[in-house]
Amino acid sequence: MNIHWMELFLLILASFRLTRLIVFDQITEFIRGIFLEEVKEQNKDGQIEVYIVPKSGKIRGLFGELISCYWCTGVWVAIFLTILYYFFPSICEPFVLVFAIAGAASLIEAVLQRLFVE
Repeated sequence: MNIHWMELFLLILASFRLTRLIVFDQITEFIRGIFLEEVKEQNKDGQIEVYIVPKSGKIRGLFGELISCYWCTGVWVAIFLTILYYFFPSICEPFVLVFAIAGAASLIEAVLQRLFVE
């Protein structure tokens, strides 16, 4: 397996962005809602705390556990992108490029937010 450093860098950025899209972004909340539910509990100070937990059931529970764990989802996204990249490069490369650009842009935005937000 021979991969150029630039290809690896693009795959890393694409994997980062796609993972965040699945686990955190509002646009995919409807997908997460199939597998996750919000549980509200009152703490000892009387405040309501919201926890995200996997739904019950074998399939829903499995995918709920998967997408509630950023690291777990990241591993599976990386595996998926790597397999796609090696077996279907002409199909995968445009998607990797788009997600890599979006990933780099989100990292830049996060840095700027930390530097310039009061």
